[in-house]
Amino acid sequence: MYPAELKYTSEHEWLRSPGRNEGSVRIGITDYAQDALGDIVYVSLPEVGEQVESGTAVGELESTKSVSDVYAPLTGEVVACNEALDVTPELVNSDPYGEGWLFEVVPADTTAVDGLMDASAYEASLDS
Repeated sequence: MYPAELKYTSEHEWLRSPGRNEGSVRIGITDYAQDALGDIVYVSLPEVGEQVESGTAVGELESTKSVSDVYAPLTGEVVACNEALDVTPELVNSDPYGEGWLFEVVPADTTAVDGLMDASAYEASLDS
């Protein structure tokens, strides 16, 4: 089951709007993604203040199995990163929708979030 209040991408990221900062969207990876990756041991994220482009790799998640890119689901400015992941990257595994969030972006186009999948569409995409 995937939280209904979130939006999802085909790259297995979730978006929560609003984020903690004014006008921002919080981004993380889904339970499906963290499970597929295995135990996360290192997280590399974009810098606060960095401009990111939708669909481009902006960071990495390193697990005991592999290294996976993190993609920007929206174009905009990074306004926060989850610094707790520097010390405890395993939060991505244990609480992917809470304390394991990755970063926040203020979208250049606030309507872009509306074009992403809802929970049922995301779940259906996993089955296909």
